[in-house]
Order: sequence, then structure tokens, then C-alpha cells
Amino acid sequence: MLTQNQIDGVIAFHGHHCPGLTFGMRIGDWVLNEFGHATDEEIVAVVETDNCSVDAIQYLVGCTFGKGNLVFLDYGKNAYSFFRRSDDKSCRLIMRGGLLQDLREQQEKLNANDIAGRKQIHQQMIDRILQADFEKIFSISHAQIPMPETARIHPSQRCDCCGELVMATRLLNDPVLTGGKNLCIPCRNIHHKEI
Repeated sequence: MLTQNQIDGVIAFHGHHCPGLTFGMRIGDWVLNEFGHATDEEIVAVVETDNCSVDAIQYLVGCTFGKGNLVFLDYGKNAYSFFRRSDDKSCRLIMRGGLLQDLREQQEKLNANDIAGRKQIHQQMIDRILQADFEKIFSISHAQIPMPETARIHPSQRCDCCGELVMATRLLNDPVLTGGKNLCIPCRNIHHKEI
């Protein structure tokens, strides 16, 4: 169970308290109990969403983009995989859905100017997430993807189009797709029709 200091810290880190952040708090609490806290790269999170929940995971579990142990896959799913490097332990948490459906329907029926009513439902959502059994919120299985490699620093090279430095592993060089030029992803997307 998270302490009030941890909850307050997550809210301060994120900027406000909302249902999405509360889902992330529940995930973070579960991961801390099952995997521990990442002081460096020993715990890896692969998140398939960029919603508020990810801020709680960063704050509580210690997985961050800068350390390379937070990987974002832009799939639009409330799905989260975690890995512990020391023993290859892994899991995938997927939100089951439906927990807040009735409250969301009530919220939709409210007049847009009913701020008090919206705040009340908002708090009911947060309370329900905090009180629900974890297994009613998330299904738990083994991770379906391999553990990401440890973070590595790659050399930079210039894009032949914009001239900006790019991590060498992100440059595209293909005789057909780029005309044999080294292109960064944005330049390849902009200029691929011209090549």
C-alpha cells in the first residue's frame, strides 16, 4: 500500500490528481511489491500508452526515458510490461475496462457547467480505483515481448537533408526509399515522395 507521501509525490510530479494517474499509482504499487524499485536500469517498463498513468510509474518505480528503462510503444493500449534484469522476471498488465463505465455515463449526462457534479464524480472514480481489487482492474500475464536491451549510446551522424545530428541507428539509408541518402525519420517522411 502506498504511503500518503508517495501519493502526494506522484500528484506533485504529475501536476494534478486524476483517474488515469490513480491507475498508474495502482500499477506502481503492485510493481514495487512484485519487482522492487529501479535505482538504475534493473527494472524496465514497456508502456503501450502515453496517458497520465505513465507519470506515476516513472515516479514510483524509477523507470525513465533518460535511463533507457522506460520504453514507449505507441499502440494506444492500457497495457504495461515490466522486466527485472536480475532474474528475467516479467509480466504484462492489461486494463480490463468497465470499472468506471457507470460513472463515465453519469458524467456525460451532466451539464458542462456543473463543475461541482463533475468534481464529485471525478473523486468517486479515484476512490473506486483505489479500493478495487487489483485483479479486477488488470489482467496479469507473462510479458509477450522480449526484454529490451540495456540502454546504449550510439554515435551521431548528419542527415543529408536537414543537416541535423541524428543517432546513427535512426538514420534511414536505402537505395529505393531514400535514394541512397542518409535521412532522419522526419526528412524521410517529408521527402519520400520526391525520391
